[in-house]
Amino acid sequence: MAWGEGFDVVVVGSGAAGAMAALRSADNGMKVLIVEKAHKFGGTSAASGGVMWIPNHGLDGAHGDSREAALEYLGATIGVPVNRERLEAYVDEAPEMLRYLRSTGVDLMAAAWPDYFPDRPGARADRSVIVPTFDGRRLGDGRYALMREQYNRFKLFGRYAMDLTETFALMMQSKGWRRVAGKMIGRYWLDRGTRQVSHRDRRFTQGAALMGATYEQVFARGVELRLETSLESLIIDKSGGVTGVELSCFGLRYPVQARYGVVLAAGGFEWNQTLRDRFYPVPGLTRHSSTPEEGNRGEALIAAEAVGASTEHTEQGWWIPTMTLPMKGASNFHEIHQAAFDVGRPWSVVVNRNGVRFVDEACGYDQFGQAMVRDQRESGANCPCWLIFDSKFRRKFSAGGLMPTVHTAEHKVPADWWDHYVFRADTIEQLCHKIGLPVTAVQDTIARMNVYAKTGVDPEFGRGMNAYDRMFGDPVSQPNPNIGPIDKAPFYAVPINNGDLGTKGGLRCDARARVLDGAGLPIAGLYAAGNNSGTPFGDTYPGAGATIGPAMTFGYVAANDIAERADNLRKASG
Repeated sequence: MAWGEGFDVVVVGSGAAGAMAALRSADNGMKVLIVEKAHKFGGTSAASGGVMWIPNHGLDGAHGDSREAALEYLGATIGVPVNRERLEAYVDEAPEMLRYLRSTGVDLMAAAWPDYFPDRPGARADRSVIVPTFDGRRLGDGRYALMREQYNRFKLFGRYAMDLTETFALMMQSKGWRRVAGKMIGRYWLDRGTRQVSHRDRRFTQGAALMGATYEQVFARGVELRLETSLESLIIDKSGGVTGVELSCFGLRYPVQARYGVVLAAGGFEWNQTLRDRFYPVPGLTRHSSTPEEGNRGEALIAAEAVGASTEHTEQGWWIPTMTLPMKGASNFHEIHQAAFDVGRPWSVVVNRNGVRFVDEACGYDQFGQAMVRDQRESGANCPCWLIFDSKFRRKFSAGGLMPTVHTAEHKVPADWWDHYVFRADTIEQLCHKIGLPVTAVQDTIARMNVYAKTGVDPEFGRGMNAYDRMFGDPVSQPNPNIGPIDKAPFYAVPINNGDLGTKGGLRCDARARVLDGAGLPIAGLYAAGNNSGTPFGDTYPGAGATIGPAMTFGYVAANDIAERADNLRKASG
């Protein structure tokens, strides 16, 4: 083939995995191209919480974590067969990736966030790593507004960027939270220079901080980024090795050579209903996903399968409970709202359509989603389930996109929300009639929860009885911060869907991030990282950042393997 242009490495997708693969490849002396089909770069990662789960990271010195402790914990949580060599490669390479990222100038800090299975052997509360607030205008005004913006749920009033400390202060209405909100608003409007450039807050927080800081380094190394550019197919040679890509931009197709490697980092397939139906035991609907709408449709996975690639762990998503509300100002359109922590607050309970509980509601959001799938397969009465709560909950906490009354008083709730998206009644009996749940079963469930609120012990599912649950409870509720009596009218209910943060499964890769064919052999020149590849964790979500941590780690691993491959090819040809 006569190539019109060529690069040493072509990276498909501009999220965390792609950014790291490009950054490390550039530092390894490669000429790199990143292609992104969206109009903005940063991928799902830029719109996320931006946390990396990195065991044994050593950021704060030696505090007792170790390779052995991490593997013990993972062994105690993973419930399906996984590639042990790939799992160990993650535990070994993740700290190396972090040290490299820090050496480029990206600021990092450990967060006190419990592992999602805090009672399992080897669990800790310091393996999650974040990037502090980043000044987005350091990317340059031509790029500052072109990085994918975070969802409204990560911003106060849909406008003001929040870091994690601010988020928790506002979410829990802790002491001084109004002062925190006032400071955020004032800081935004006093930044008159930025207001002349864009409505966007120059403070990049959470996922925007991670991607902003990383892309500052990517751009500094001369990596080329092309937006509105999609992968159409992989180009292979006579031996089946990948040598390039066919791309398209506004309908124009053209080939690009990848001399040493193609890294697929284009996310999962959660927005492809055909692939969901093919892989998931309970497919759910694309529109319940909380990732960028129509973003991750599995095109790179499909292209790789076309050249013989195999897949793994595709029956699982990175689950998270979500709920749907009309978009403000455009009620014919909808927004998806996460309810990850709302479902485990005191003065509430979650039931299936039989009116009974099926999970510790305060557990990790992925565990919650797995329980929804399990209950749906067993009872046929889930997906959606129902979050039921009383006026005490309504006053203090959000229920998905329904903000607490301190933010959105009853009279400010749009009329078309009531009894369509959010249900309200003066009694539990009336509420059950509105939403079609069996009255006696729901009343019995609530009566038991009210007993548990007095004793502080949930003998059914252990709600509020571990460190992770309690982190998101309310200390005002005693003796259990996650359980409070559901007894003050009016009563409310919202339907909860099994949403996701992407797909757990994808292309099967080895410990060097090389994509494997059906026989388990590497396809020459083809690599994958992030949700484009199967997670090293199989069916589990070990801790906050368990998507981005492996994404960046295997992007780093792929770049190192490509550099080694390039050196070998040069030696063979010279």
